[in-house]
Amino acid sequence: MTDSDILIVGSGAAGLTAALNLADRFKVTVLAKGKLNEGSTAWAQGGIAAVLEPGDTFESHIEDTMVAGAGLNDRATVEFVVENAPAAIERLQKLGVPFATEGNMLHLTREGGHSHRRIVHVADATGWAVLDALLRAADAHPNITMVPDQVAIDLATSRHEMRYSGAGHVWGIYAVDRRTGRVVLHKARATILATGGAGRTYQFSTAPKGATGDGIAMAWRAGARVSNMEFMQFHPTCLYNTQVKNFLITEAVRGEGGHLKIPETGHRFMPDLDPRAELAPRDIVARAIDHEIKRLGLDYVHLDISHQSPAFVREHFPNIHEKLLSLGIDMTVQPIPVVPAQHYTCGGVIVDRDGRTDLPGLYAAGEVTQSGLHGANRLASNSLLECFVYGEACANHIAAHWDDLPPPPDIRPWDESRVTDSDEEVVIKQNWTEIRRFMWNYVGIVRTTKRLERAQHRIRMLTDEINDYYGHFRVTPDLIELRNLLQTAELIVRCALHRKESRGLHYTLDYPQMQAEAVDTILIP
Repeated sequence: MTDSDILIVGSGAAGLTAALNLADRFKVTVLAKGKLNEGSTAWAQGGIAAVLEPGDTFESHIEDTMVAGAGLNDRATVEFVVENAPAAIERLQKLGVPFATEGNMLHLTREGGHSHRRIVHVADATGWAVLDALLRAADAHPNITMVPDQVAIDLATSRHEMRYSGAGHVWGIYAVDRRTGRVVLHKARATILATGGAGRTYQFSTAPKGATGDGIAMAWRAGARVSNMEFMQFHPTCLYNTQVKNFLITEAVRGEGGHLKIPETGHRFMPDLDPRAELAPRDIVARAIDHEIKRLGLDYVHLDISHQSPAFVREHFPNIHEKLLSLGIDMTVQPIPVVPAQHYTCGGVIVDRDGRTDLPGLYAAGEVTQSGLHGANRLASNSLLECFVYGEACANHIAAHWDDLPPPPDIRPWDESRVTDSDEEVVIKQNWTEIRRFMWNYVGIVRTTKRLERAQHRIRMLTDEINDYYGHFRVTPDLIELRNLLQTAELIVRCALHRKESRGLHYTLDYPQMQAEAVDTILIP
């Protein structure tokens, strides 16, 4: 068992930002599911959106976010995040993040849905550079303890107290230590979920393998509300390659002039479908590519930036260029084969502007949440920004209300007295594959009620099977992830069936129109 003042589940941008803002006063433990640098933050190629260009305004960034979110965003939340963006960039510069510059100014790029150049970046590997700086700062702080290989099973709540209580308070988590296979109880006065999204619910995803919706599923089981899970963002341009899975071709390739074309004819199709062409929001571009692939029976479309000079391409996209060269594609003279893939979870655990969930003692920040920032579709490069602003918001509220947070009571240890080791690991693999396949086919870019009902039927059958398995065998990381994947899939389908319109990322052939009023889908346990 470990005890700390504050427990943070997740070692990405949101979790480490919170940790660094708390550590001068408190003892903080940061848990990572695998290695400390394996989460989604490291995979973020694009950058961070902030109003820094002369002529750009907060109002313009707010408006772009609202337009991309199809009006479902909470305007006060959007204002809060946008207005705190420049300060977040300044703090990252102080931590030593080597953002690209032009002269003595930050170099700003532009991405789909933005009316100005406002994306600060480190070439095409922003997330990696940011995470490296955050990890170095956290590692150097004596009050921060970082623990890798902790696979969270469930939140430890009032019902796990030695003297049972129905208060719903969160006192930490139970986790499997990958190195020993033993279940560990991590206790704290305040717990912050920064566990990322649920991309691996889908067969094709740009998310890292650990993105199995753990925080969303745990919070839901503990009694927190979850919202807007139908809004799964599909990135339009994931590399199509049989050897390499989940390699993202950043939005900025289109932002810097890349064209989407039909492979056989070379026809550039986006101007036929939207006046913004390749710079339309992601949901529109992803649907357009999906439509062309299905209409023409293609495996992929082409993304072509070879009309720009080779020096320009190499300078702007050094990592992508190098990776593609290793696969036999020279993007300075050849088009890149691309397909859409699940990319970002816009819904999640409901939080207020202090990062508080419905459960006392539990906060959340980043992709695990539904804060009101993204609405029905996330605007490019607002995701890392949300992590920094909400990581700090959680920290500020905990620090300001520390005396109101009671110390944790005695919590029951994990009980393994009635379970045995599994001899049926094949069941986990089979069910994992089945979930991801039917979610891709039935709950993908374009939906129908019939497809959603088919997915729901399969989820019900699998739920009984997986619950039975969970009740009889010792927990393993694979079993925990499978249970969370299925729970997350159920929440996505339930939200999607509830929404009787097409809005943002939720596009259904049965209800193609958008309703006049924008209403969140809120699920109550």
